[in-house]
Amino acid sequence: MAYITLNRKSLAINYSYLQQLFKKNGIEWAPVLKMLCGNKTYLEYVLSLGDEQVCDARLSNLKKIKSINPKKETVYIKPPAKRSIAKVVKYADVSFNTEYTTIKWLSEEAVKQEKIHRIIIMIELGDLREGILGEHLMAFYKKVFELPNIKVSGIGANLNCLSGVMPSKDKLIQLSLYEQLIEAKFGKKIDYVSGGSSVMIPLLLKKQIPKGVNHFRIGETLFFGVDLFSNKTVPKMKDDVFLLFAEIIEITEKSIVPYGNLEENPSGETIDINQEDYGRNHSRGILDIGLLDISKTEFIIPVDKNISFIGASSDMLVVDLSKTKKKYKVGDLVSFKMKYMGALRIMNSEYIEKKLV
Repeated sequence: MAYITLNRKSLAINYSYLQQLFKKNGIEWAPVLKMLCGNKTYLEYVLSLGDEQVCDARLSNLKKIKSINPKKETVYIKPPAKRSIAKVVKYADVSFNTEYTTIKWLSEEAVKQEKIHRIIIMIELGDLREGILGEHLMAFYKKVFELPNIKVSGIGANLNCLSGVMPSKDKLIQLSLYEQLIEAKFGKKIDYVSGGSSVMIPLLLKKQIPKGVNHFRIGETLFFGVDLFSNKTVPKMKDDVFLLFAEIIEITEKSIVPYGNLEENPSGETIDINQEDYGRNHSRGILDIGLLDISKTEFIIPVDKNISFIGASSDMLVVDLSKTKKKYKVGDLVSFKMKYMGALRIMNSEYIEKKLV
């Protein structure tokens, strides 16, 4: 059975690195834990690493976090759906919002639950996912400010989440100016200017974050140690927090070229034949994991760099073992590092065992 491991030591190193980085720059941060897909063992460990508030995009995960540590401050990082309003107020101390109607529902529910629900107003900076247009912010804030049991704790933005628009110092200056306009017009303090996600880390390392931006939500760099500008590992961080292990269930010398009439496979792919491969064989290994678990082979990277992918079906992954120096046999494990979306898909699979090592 395939399984995934979370390495406690590597994650602790990454967490500590980010704690020190943000503290040095006078910025607060919140780990984004949706990667863990509500796994209780993993959540308990991450929650033990620090006192920071935590973020998630699934209410079931926030509920589990509150069951582990009722005092942990939680942030729901997407605009709430109407049917989820009661749970948002119950399990999230803060939520991201862009629609007045939704905030009005949150206000009504917060009154029922006798709570003050805090919100962060998300502003559009060009990536064209969630966010109100900047020219509407003053009127929007005025209406929201008048709602009972709602406190605007901050403004925020997301970049590089949908359209691939990268952050820049200019965009962050624009975000911090909105905060200054609100404070000047309404005389109300905005606690957080939440600049974005892991994609902001390279700007922070280059001292390109404007002074007014004082909050970040970090997931991918925490769990993968990656610089999302260069796609390389940040110095002093670890890229092996997660490892995937799949068992070899067959090894056979087979033809490189399939034989028979070729049509599209179940994934809609048609195999291209290299004429030079006719008559040649190679060592093909089959692993006990498939597209149902990993979505795409591009999302996982063999630790043994001499292993390459041949193809995948829903439940099996076929690899080329011809160039590796290791003498693999049936029953051996092949290990993989993962990209963010690959690990997210695997963590969400009920068929992959999760281990803490």
